[in-house]
Amino acid sequence: MPVVPPPAYALVGAVAQHVLARKGGAGAVRKVAGGAVAAASVVLIAGSIQRFRDTGTTVEPFRPEQASALVTDGPNALTRNPMYVGMAGLLTAHALARGGVLPALPVVVFVALIDRVQIQPEEAALRELFGQEYDAYCARVPRWLPGLPI
Repeated sequence: MPVVPPPAYALVGAVAQHVLARKGGAGAVRKVAGGAVAAASVVLIAGSIQRFRDTGTTVEPFRPEQASALVTDGPNALTRNPMYVGMAGLLTAHALARGGVLPALPVVVFVALIDRVQIQPEEAALRELFGQEYDAYCARVPRWLPGLPI
């Protein structure tokens, strides 16, 4: 498993967005849209963490093999990775609020990186632990969001 916490990747992405953003920022509409996306992202992350805690399983990203339950309800009924979707959402919100096209690039990099270095090893561990139950979950719930090819 990787040794860099996923929020650290998101933080690096946010710093990159700040560097890449045009001077002056975005207009009010984009800032309001960014705020709405940020709020929804925080709700998604917090809701998922709460479901994990309610279920009594770990949220530790480096030790998925310690999962004691497969969480498939709440935010996890919409996406298999609501915490990572939420982090990508926060980066998307920041890109909207910063304005321009370049601040969106770190969102793409974050999604690709987390998908490869974090999610795929987690999925292998969960498949080992939960077998057919996990496979059935994967068949009905997307890794990221409905309609995304990854």
